[in-house]
Amino acid sequence: MIARLKAKPLLAGQLVAALLLAGLVLGQAWPVRADGMGAMLRSLLFGDAVATAAMLAAAFGLWTCRRLWRQRARYIFHDGARLYRGGDLSWPLESIRDVVSERDRLGLPTLRLVVDDDSEVTRPLVLLPLLDGSAEAVRGGVLFAAAGMRGVPSGVTVN
Repeated sequence: MIARLKAKPLLAGQLVAALLLAGLVLGQAWPVRADGMGAMLRSLLFGDAVATAAMLAAAFGLWTCRRLWRQRARYIFHDGARLYRGGDLSWPLESIRDVVSERDRLGLPTLRLVVDDDSEVTRPLVLLPLLDGSAEAVRGGVLFAAAGMRGVPSGVTVN
C-alpha cells in the first residue's frame, strides 16, 4: 500500500450530495404530493429538466464519494508488476517514469504519473486535498516501486 485517502472530505462529500439530492427530490415531488405517487414520480422524472439534471449530478456525486470511501484505506498500491489506483485504473510499473504535481482542469493540485507510452499526457493519480499523508512520500513510494522493476532501485548506492 502506497497511499490512502482522508476520510473527512469523503464523508462531507457524501453528506452534501445526499442532502442536495434529498432537497431536490422533495422540491420536485412535494408540490404534487396530493395527486398520488404516480404524479410525484412523473414530476421527478419529467418535471423541471434542470432539477432532474441536478438530481442526476447529486446522485453521481454521492456514488463517487461512496466509491472512494470504500477504497480509502488502500487507494494506491502495487503488486510487484502493476501500480493500481483504486479499483479502476492500473499501469505497468516498468512504464512509469516520474510522478509530478500539477493542477487539474478545476485548479486543484494533483499528483500525476508520467508514463512511457509515447504520449504527452500525464495520468491522474490522486487529488492532493484528498491524500492522507505527504505528496513526497507517495511520489517516493511510486518511484521506488517502479525502480525496483528495473533492477536496482535508484536510491541505492553500491560500492
